[in-house]
Amino acid sequence: MPVGYLVTVASVAAGTLFALLPVRRPRPLATLAYRLGLLVNELPFVSLAWLLLWTANAFAQGDVHEPAGWTAAAVAAATAAGLPIVVRRALRARPVVEHALAEGLGPSWRAAIAPDTAAGLRRRHPLARILLRPFPRRPRTVTRVPNLAYGPAGRRHRLDVLHHRSRPDGAPLLIHLHGGAYRSGRKNSESMPLLHRLAERGWVCVSADYRLRPEVQHPEHLIDLKRVIAWTRDHAHAYGADPATLFVAGSSAGAHMASLAALTAGDPALQPGFETADTSVTAVIGLNGYYGPYYGQGPESCPSTHVTADAPPFLLVHGDHDTIVPVTVARRFADDLRAVSAGPVVYAELPGAQHAFDLFHSLRNEAVVDAVEAFAAWVRSDGRVPEPPCPATGRDRPRRGNPAGEHA
Repeated sequence: MPVGYLVTVASVAAGTLFALLPVRRPRPLATLAYRLGLLVNELPFVSLAWLLLWTANAFAQGDVHEPAGWTAAAVAAATAAGLPIVVRRALRARPVVEHALAEGLGPSWRAAIAPDTAAGLRRRHPLARILLRPFPRRPRTVTRVPNLAYGPAGRRHRLDVLHHRSRPDGAPLLIHLHGGAYRSGRKNSESMPLLHRLAERGWVCVSADYRLRPEVQHPEHLIDLKRVIAWTRDHAHAYGADPATLFVAGSSAGAHMASLAALTAGDPALQPGFETADTSVTAVIGLNGYYGPYYGQGPESCPSTHVTADAPPFLLVHGDHDTIVPVTVARRFADDLRAVSAGPVVYAELPGAQHAFDLFHSLRNEAVVDAVEAFAAWVRSDGRVPEPPCPATGRDRPRRGNPAGEHA
């Protein structure tokens, strides 16, 4: 019996089991279960194709006509029967994020999006990409400018800029911070489907590295992000961006940092040497984020401590099967924001999603990317619902600044 077939069946079967029933303890098993389960959870079609290919080859080679072969084929059949459940859970992401947007922005949120910001908002899955090209690849229309220095700390103070080749004027900005528990990770490793989509739509996107533990502790990581924000505002015009519209996003620990930066904008204690720089942001996007205190430090390291009534809009997306950052952490932060902030808070809890769901062009992540684009379009439109035409004439209602309806 070929070892390759046995390993393939065992890996996909275990990944399917862990996708359906995530493991939290003991830690070594939980880590293996997380990695195998994530791949199957986000790439069920690739998993099924790989399983069928190896099974067909085993039958063609006559390797199934023995007890071990029949056992492996039976496990493969059971795994193939479980993968549709994984797909069905992933398909639930789109209605979930639609509901979250309506709950956080209002039932007429789509009507409030200005026409010039609404291009590309989709209601259906791009199945060809999900099935045939699930792994991120930079589009031909997007240019990457790599390894630009934004601070004095060598390679950890480097960022990449992604922008459309046409370099449109007045483009909105998005800064993304990677995860890794503040101990590991690198730019351009997470949320690449999101960065590529936005850059393709005319955004200017920044993906930045920052200093990690144990070299530095909090708030040094946060100061790094504020340096990135300040650098981006100073240099964005060179890439066709409007520094007045700047979103900050993060995955896992990056979401923690993005939230803290947005809620402590302009704090001179967190901007040593660049105290007067504008580090405010337009809105925050947190993906599978951690929002608790930093490694046992006090409440000042927790984003909830810094929430005020004038907090910017937040979009938080988390998986209900996350074994790295429990979903209760994200729920609590969303509740804390809603209790204090006067701004919109959109919280979407994805059925069956694990940590790091933002890695691939998957059913789930494509729905999330659509939600991010829709949320950003709403924020850029100031959330104003246009008034309907006058019933009698079909013309637009008079603007508020011209109550008499006279021509200018």
